[in-house]
Amino acid sequence: MGHTSLEMVRLAPQWQGGLLQFLNDLKESGDDVFFSPHPTDEDSIRRIASFDGKDLYYLLVEKNRVLGYGMLRGWDEGYQIPSLGLAIHPTARGLGLGKMLMDFLHLLASRRGAGKVRLRVRANNEKAICLYKSLGYVFEKEISQSDFLVGFKGIERK
Repeated sequence: MGHTSLEMVRLAPQWQGGLLQFLNDLKESGDDVFFSPHPTDEDSIRRIASFDGKDLYYLLVEKNRVLGYGMLRGWDEGYQIPSLGLAIHPTARGLGLGKMLMDFLHLLASRRGAGKVRLRVRANNEKAICLYKSLGYVFEKEISQSDFLVGFKGIERK
């Protein structure tokens, strides 16, 4: 039996093809309605993959295949509370990878000194909301967009 390994890797230029494939798979499955944090064209992904700022972009990979994509953004724009975003590949859901990626992003935010994180989720994305609530997020309606909820979670600083 072969061994597989899951790795969290910071998004870098060598991963832009894998991320493009991941985002295309989300689009083909119709999941891009739930996860569209930034433009997904090749030039935009190249810029993000070459990005060197305070915001963080990470991939969950197995055998060079991207299974998850997570980010903490807002620091570069001067926000104290980062916005968290993530998606898990449609074929890799239900395995606990979403929770694992969330825990990793929470740890990164904590190590950066954040006392809490925020996220936005479509109000009809029940599976994601269930996961987020299980991790301690508290939700309120998005004032400017009624089909979204905004969640906040306090985290311990490490």
